[in-house]
Amino acid sequence: MSRIGKQPIKVPAGVTITTGADNVITVKGPKGELKQPIDRDIKVEVKDGEVIITRPTDQIRHRAMHGLYRALVANLVKGVTDGFKKELELVGVGFKAANQGNMLDLALGYSHNILIEVPSELKVVTITEKGQNPKITLEGSDKQLLGQVAAKIRSLRKPEPYKGKGVRYSNEVVRKKAGKSAGK
Repeated sequence: MSRIGKQPIKVPAGVTITTGADNVITVKGPKGELKQPIDRDIKVEVKDGEVIITRPTDQIRHRAMHGLYRALVANLVKGVTDGFKKELELVGVGFKAANQGNMLDLALGYSHNILIEVPSELKVVTITEKGQNPKITLEGSDKQLLGQVAAKIRSLRKPEPYKGKGVRYSNEVVRKKAGKSAGK
């Protein structure tokens, strides 16, 4: 058995999980509603405040999907109860971030500012304190969408290995290279 897939998912109070005829799981909670299509071979049962996911055989494909769908459903449950959060940090002279609603305005050292429209499912907050790097905080209930938007923002100016300038996750460690040696 899959170590991840065989673990039951506890359903907190205030969260309802329904499975449709077309193999779509719908999870409703205090932070919203999320849907996830499930492969037709994988069975999902909701009983006694727990979600149990089972697979029909030990084929490699079924074993792989067993753990995958268990993790996806667990992320849906966590998303509608607690939500997810990612922080990005802008490291570099003159790098700035500002937002108006869900429109993010980034100055990343290019000749023009970059405007990004963040999906309405996510909440964006930019913090600029004197003497510290600007920070962008993304919050939302959909983990996949949150990670995709954060990765898109990071890809606009990845951290470079010589000075460490660029957009990085707040917990990311950038390994620096030595650069050219000083000469003789």
